[in-house]
Amino acid sequence: MMKNYTKILFLPLVAFVLFSYAPNKTNLNNTKNTTVDTNDMRVAAYHFPKYTTDAPKVENLKCEHMVNPLGIDTGSPRLSWLMLDTSQGAKQTAYQILVGQDKEGILQGKGDCWNSGTVDSNANLVIYKGGGLKPNTKYFWTVKVWDEEGNQSSLSEIASFQTGLKGNWSAHWITDIEDVDEKKAPYFRKEIKTKSQVAKATVYLASAGLHELTLNGEKVGDAFMDPIYTRFDKRILYNTYDVTSLLKADNVINVVLGNGWYNHQSTAVWDFHKAPWRARPRFMFEMLIEYNDGNKETIISDKSWKTSFGKIQLNSIYTAEHVDNNQIAGDWKNAIEVASPTELVSSQQLPPVRKVDEYKAFSFTKIDSKTYLFDFGQNMSGITELKIVGQKGTVVKVNHGEHLKEGRIYNDGLEVHYRPTDDTDPFQTDIYTLSGNGEEVFAPKFNYKGFQYAEVIADREIQLNENSLKAYFAHSDVLPVGKVESSNELITKIWKATNMAYLSNLYGYPTDCPQREKNGWTGDGHIAIETGLFNYDGIMVYEKWMDDHRDEQQADGTLPAIIPTSGWGYTWANGPDWTSSMVLVPWNVYKFYGDKHILEENYESMKLYVDKIKSVAKDNLTDWGLGDWIPIKSKSNLEFTSSVFYYTDALILSKTAILLGKEKDAVAFKTLAEEIKSAINNKYFNAEENIYASGTQTEMSMALFRGIVPEEKIQPVADYLARSVIENNSKMDVGLLGSKTILNALSENGYADLAYKLASSDEFPSWGYWIANGATSLYESWEISADKNASLNHIMFGEIGAWYYKALGGINNDENSPGFKNIILTPHFVEGLNDIKATHYGSYGEIVSEWKKEGEVVNYMVIIPPNSTAELHLDKSLKQIKLKGQTDLLNLDLPIKLESGKYEFILK
Repeated sequence: MMKNYTKILFLPLVAFVLFSYAPNKTNLNNTKNTTVDTNDMRVAAYHFPKYTTDAPKVENLKCEHMVNPLGIDTGSPRLSWLMLDTSQGAKQTAYQILVGQDKEGILQGKGDCWNSGTVDSNANLVIYKGGGLKPNTKYFWTVKVWDEEGNQSSLSEIASFQTGLKGNWSAHWITDIEDVDEKKAPYFRKEIKTKSQVAKATVYLASAGLHELTLNGEKVGDAFMDPIYTRFDKRILYNTYDVTSLLKADNVINVVLGNGWYNHQSTAVWDFHKAPWRARPRFMFEMLIEYNDGNKETIISDKSWKTSFGKIQLNSIYTAEHVDNNQIAGDWKNAIEVASPTELVSSQQLPPVRKVDEYKAFSFTKIDSKTYLFDFGQNMSGITELKIVGQKGTVVKVNHGEHLKEGRIYNDGLEVHYRPTDDTDPFQTDIYTLSGNGEEVFAPKFNYKGFQYAEVIADREIQLNENSLKAYFAHSDVLPVGKVESSNELITKIWKATNMAYLSNLYGYPTDCPQREKNGWTGDGHIAIETGLFNYDGIMVYEKWMDDHRDEQQADGTLPAIIPTSGWGYTWANGPDWTSSMVLVPWNVYKFYGDKHILEENYESMKLYVDKIKSVAKDNLTDWGLGDWIPIKSKSNLEFTSSVFYYTDALILSKTAILLGKEKDAVAFKTLAEEIKSAINNKYFNAEENIYASGTQTEMSMALFRGIVPEEKIQPVADYLARSVIENNSKMDVGLLGSKTILNALSENGYADLAYKLASSDEFPSWGYWIANGATSLYESWEISADKNASLNHIMFGEIGAWYYKALGGINNDENSPGFKNIILTPHFVEGLNDIKATHYGSYGEIVSEWKKEGEVVNYMVIIPPNSTAELHLDKSLKQIKLKGQTDLLNLDLPIKLESGKYEFILK
């Protein structure tokens, strides 16, 4: 019999969308419970009404955090799922997993590779423990769960994963010539005939540089600029493609290669043109065909492949692409076989870069008969596509930029680091030569840019209209998992601009800006990680970036300031404030996902890194680092800020060691952390004045946020910080490091109203100031000037995006019960804001925290997903709290413990 229940709305993962201001945008994707100890009297364990359904359901099955992935290389993949149950207090108490090669057998409840049996556990992330997984093999799997009342779910829908080559390559690396200065892109061709009806065909393709694969004239896959950038002499990623449906009796395979970061021909200050791996692009191709009659065939790259030049005359990841439609591939010659350029070829297991959104022109201006200006109304990373009819030999340049000066694109500030050796490769300018054969379409294959504007300039008269040029917003296609909503338009605009900046700087690794550098600055990456993870499912991007960290780490533990790198950044701009990404990124991913894998994989490198800091520290303090980059006015003490990061790293390592069962390390790093903290306080804390160092907002907020302040001094130090902000006309005075901590330090220590005042200001300096002046992304500098050499699409000041969730919505993870297994709710009903709704789709499902003021009453609603719990902490200034529809008041002196379900509170 169906029981009475309270229905909770669970949104599917794809329901979250990233909105843009521009109405000209089109999305291209159709793609036993851990609780607080009940003996702890600090927690009020109220018994709320319980409602149940008959049985739970299971959805959202993932392997290695991906949906039905191809190319799994690990022998012990991670399997995860979500329990869906509208019951109040629902929790999983057991599970059973079936894995096998026979889909029909799985449907019948048989797992020929692994049958876990009934496992008494509330875990929804499990490591495969079945028989050995074979290469190039598809496996099917399903799961069912039991709830707290013994109700059993039906088997979930069947999911799958396909293994990769697992190192078993037969193919050869091939290229066309050995000349790094040759600008024309190499094209390759192979003709094959299939022998009978094809049952399955899979391509494995690794390239040093970028590749585009076509089969019988059709592009394979929807990714843009595969594979993801790595340190090529250490690791190259291969892509896996299912091409079963594309094969015919007679087939033509085409591969065109781009330079990417492998053969960096444009010269800039980071010396990528001097990279130790630099060479002509090359690739390795292997197609495994299985026929219906049981026979198999392997097609590999070797010297029998043919190669030629073609339309692409120049391609540079840093500048642009030049295409001549009069140059058709021909005069085919044999390819040459070359040695492997890398130590390791591994599967690319993360969301690919895709052209995710399409933008039409927001405005269109004809400057003269040869020149047209397009404004897309949104700063973004990506490319433009030109459709044009013109005379044969017409040369058209498409210049991209963020600034206009006197009605024309102005890129002088963005070109500050470019060191061109000639004038044939202008910055962010694609160059197309027309064939004159009707309408022609041009779009780069191996380059992306950062821009809002594009200027089309021809060497003779052309006719264009507002539809002649469109833009594609390209980035790592991570799924949205969060949303912030408010009637306050400024909050909404800042949140959207932050997300645009984050995505514009996500290309398989986090970057600083999509135009001037495209570098994986470590400081920018770790500062913005919470913003990224609250809004997007980025775990696999960060796991890959940590692979890059390990590949770049020197034997003594040193890391460069940008990762990956060609060798630049080991002697400047690195240090604890930046390269603590080695520690902070794995720890934050663990807190958000509850998955220890990233800690296990990186522990030794984390430890080596902290040991490196220890070796250069003096008296447990270090001035190694870059400092509070781009401060508004006040300069903070470098030794203080770097030592705070040193302490943070040591403390995280001690916690990680405990999790991994390394007791001696845990004690050693806990002791080190305490020694660093004591050294900081002894040298930099004036206990009488409650001031750290010189008392800058960065120094004070870092001490609070990073846990440096002695417990009895937390409130006096917070009071001093608040006074200093107020005395500065209630305005910020921080750089990059302080932008991470200022809002959090205030809101966590009794000054949420003041933090909100800073966050909602539209006066200089503030995020709102940028928005008030037309920003659609975040900037690199608080000041706005085309001549300031500053990017207008930078993520480094992006912590505000996470702060909306943590402080206003009050959604915080509990490191003792990570992955939002237990949620710490700390909503702040700040003065000046009428309402907020924060939604995050975590490892256990949808979390919602929403409040709205109505006179003196605050209506607060929260949804806790199944198989998780929460603690609600409320401001002691509130007078009373009760559940909606009930008369009994709840105790405000204690945190309120909540099981899964939907709760509505009335607060005064």
